[in-house]
Amino acid sequence: MADTKHAVRGEPALATPPRTSRARRSARARLTPKLGRFALFALPGLLAYGLFVLLPILMTGYYSFTNRNPFNPPTEFVGFRNYVTLASDPEFLQALANTVIITLIVTVLANVGGLLIAMLLDRPSKLYLALRGVFFTPVVLSSVVISVIWRSVLTDDGLLNSALRGLGVANPPGWLSDPELALYSIAWIITWQMLGFCVVVYLAGLQGVPRELQEAAAIDGAGGLARFRNVTWPMLAPALTINTVMLLITGFKAYDQIQVITNGGPGTGATATMAFQVVKEAFVGNRIGYSSALAAVMLALVAGVSVVVLRVLQRREVTR
Repeated sequence: MADTKHAVRGEPALATPPRTSRARRSARARLTPKLGRFALFALPGLLAYGLFVLLPILMTGYYSFTNRNPFNPPTEFVGFRNYVTLASDPEFLQALANTVIITLIVTVLANVGGLLIAMLLDRPSKLYLALRGVFFTPVVLSSVVISVIWRSVLTDDGLLNSALRGLGVANPPGWLSDPELALYSIAWIITWQMLGFCVVVYLAGLQGVPRELQEAAAIDGAGGLARFRNVTWPMLAPALTINTVMLLITGFKAYDQIQVITNGGPGTGATATMAFQVVKEAFVGNRIGYSSALAAVMLALVAGVSVVVLRVLQRREVTR
C-alpha cells in the first residue's frame, strides 16, 4: 500500500537500503585471509625482485652522476659530466657501433634461419622430433661453454682452418685474429646459439596455422609461395614479435662470447660491445661512476628499442 501511495503521488520508490556496517565487516573478514595468503606467497618474489633488479638500477642511476672510484675516495657529485664524456669517447662509440652490428646480424640471420628450419621440421615424424631437440640444445648450454667450443674451431690453428689447409687453402682466414672478420665471427656464434630458440617459437606458430585455411587457399589455386605470403606469414606475426624482441635484447647485452673468445680484440676494441665496456670500465679501470653512466645509456637503448619494435610488430598482429 505504501508503494502504491508513493506511485500515485508521483513520488519515487524507496531506494534499497545500503549495506550495513555489519555486512561490510563480514566481507572484509572474508577478504583479509585471502590478501594475507597472497602477500605471503608474493613477498619472497617481490623482495628478490627489489633487491636484485630495482635496487641495482637505482644505484646505477645514482652512481652515474658521481665520480665514484673505490680506490680513490671521496665520491663527489659531478652532474652530467660522465654522460658528456661518453658522447666523445672513441671506445664507447666503437663499442656502440659493434653492438649495433652484432644486434642487426643476429636479429636478421636467426629469424630467417629459424623460420626456414622450422618449416623443414614441421612434419609429424620421430626423426623430425629428434632434430628439434638437436637444434634446441645450444640454447640450454652456457654461453661460456659455447664460446670455448667455437674458439677451438675458429682459432688460426683450429678445426676449421686445419680442414681448409687439408683442402689446399694455403692461407685460411683469421676468423678471430683478423679485425675485419672477428666481429662477424662473434655475431655468427651468437646467431648459432639462438637459432634453436627461434626454431621452437616458429614451430609453435606453424602448428597454430589452421589447415583449413591452407586447404582453402590451395583449392582457390594459390601456389606454395602465395599460401605462405597470404596465409602462413600473417599467422606467424606473434612468433616474429617474440623472436625479434628476444634477439634484440640478446644482441645488445652480448658479453660472454666477447670476454671468452676475443677479450675485446683483436687490436683496440675490434669486438668490444657496450656490455663489455661496462665491465671493463668498472672492474679494470675502477671507474664505477663512468661505468654506471655507460650502463644507464645501455639500459635506455635496450628498453627504448625493444618498446618501439614491440609496438610496431604488435600493430602488425592486429591489422593483418
